[in-house]
Amino acid sequence: MKKRPLCTALAVALLSTAVSVSAKNLVVCTEASPEGFDIAQYTTAVTADASAETILNRLVDFAPGTTNIEPALAERWDISPDGLVYTFYLRPGVKFHTTDYFKPTRNLNADDVVWSFQRQLDPNHPWHKLSLVGFPFFESMGFKDLLKSVEKVDDLTVKITLNKAESPFLTDVAMPFTSIYSAEYADQLLKSGKTAELNSKPIGTGPFIFVRYNKDAQVRFKANPEYFRGKPPSDALIFAISTDSNVRLQKLKANECQIALYPKPDDVKNIRTDANLKVDELAALMTSYIAINSSHPYLNDVRVRKAIDMAFDKQTYLNTVHGSGNALLAINPYPPTMLGFNKNIPIPPRDLDKARALLKEAGVPEGQVFTLFTRNGGGPTNPNPMLGAQLLQSDLAQIGLKLDIRVMEWGEMLKRAKNGEHDLVSTGWGGDNGDPDNFLTPLLSCEAAKNGENYARWCNKDFEALITKARNITEPAERAALYEQAQVIFNQDQPWINVVHPMLFTAMRKNVEGYTLSPLTNNNFATTQVK
Repeated sequence: MKKRPLCTALAVALLSTAVSVSAKNLVVCTEASPEGFDIAQYTTAVTADASAETILNRLVDFAPGTTNIEPALAERWDISPDGLVYTFYLRPGVKFHTTDYFKPTRNLNADDVVWSFQRQLDPNHPWHKLSLVGFPFFESMGFKDLLKSVEKVDDLTVKITLNKAESPFLTDVAMPFTSIYSAEYADQLLKSGKTAELNSKPIGTGPFIFVRYNKDAQVRFKANPEYFRGKPPSDALIFAISTDSNVRLQKLKANECQIALYPKPDDVKNIRTDANLKVDELAALMTSYIAINSSHPYLNDVRVRKAIDMAFDKQTYLNTVHGSGNALLAINPYPPTMLGFNKNIPIPPRDLDKARALLKEAGVPEGQVFTLFTRNGGGPTNPNPMLGAQLLQSDLAQIGLKLDIRVMEWGEMLKRAKNGEHDLVSTGWGGDNGDPDNFLTPLLSCEAAKNGENYARWCNKDFEALITKARNITEPAERAALYEQAQVIFNQDQPWINVVHPMLFTAMRKNVEGYTLSPLTNNNFATTQVK
């Protein structure tokens, strides 16, 4: 650590006061470090917040606080009668960020859109193989088979042609993985041999310009004065990274940050009694689950997966980790407010005797050890990971199984889970577009099992056929019926332990204005300010 220069106590006090009272700075206490800033390579919400919601934009957006589509980089679009051709008309005059490492010579145009899609679509694109992890969302959601072509019509017009009609396509295009990059900046990096800097020195058109990142400490941004929606009211945006929700709350109370993401649910009541603080809450589109690696010995037997599920006391977990009234017990992979939720599937009763019988029938030896990966800090889907892991450990001990709990940093956990190193992994998902497909395809499809985003490594051809057919239908009732059938198969095969659908909470100082909770769990601060 570098030594701090000597200065007088008075100077330090004055500097500290100046920073803390500045209404032009916004400090947000976040729960984890971003994996990088090239969002096309990643799927986590914390990485999306630090890139897609700050630095980058997409052709279309979700209106704040909703799952409704609104114009963004595309000011309008046409869809052909057969649903196969989407023509996007770009907003003129949109400027890319100017930094000490990139000076754009032109505004956003169709070349940037084509580059951003073709990079992920075309195996021969010069940037395609430069991603060490591939393009998980693009691949898991079947975009490489869906997109027939992405073409420049003129400088401000792009035509995307699909191989088949896809009901959620427009909402998919509002998701982080379709963010638009500067083709000019990419060419500069490729020519100079510095392609890794696309992930560490990002350039976009978004409301904030990247300044610097200190891993596990903070990310700093400054307002983009030329943002096409107008300069953000906060001159500086700082993500202060604290994995411990107690630390985030302490910093909020001390006004070291003005927003603290994901307080523990049992702290919410006390936060509301503090005259300086307030809490926003929302029944967001979230699922907490424990994926069971069905490619591993014993766990590749559905009887063993069923035994683990029926041994877990989910109600006790909900009451202990989330608190009564702060979550719903999960029955299916996505929340009951979404299209096609199967209400006819009951919550299976806890049955230790039957669980023991299933393990014996499957030939699992007494004392068999399974590993559970869990994170080191709390988030909305798992506010107290270690406590939750210990509850499961205690429950499995009652049926003769041992659980080896392995706690690790969020990004490391996801990387190792993607590699399939776990037996079980405790994780969660926040919906990206309000469509059931966004839960089922990236988390449970056969393609996702291949690329590792499907942590259960589960591939069921009947399930796959149903969700694929549902994607290609526009009639809501028909889609709903297919999703209901898919959930029956999911619950019969038990690739997950469905845990809860939690409430989403954000704590902030009372003088914070312009922040909107999103049902999609993303955090955008383009209109947020400290009054």
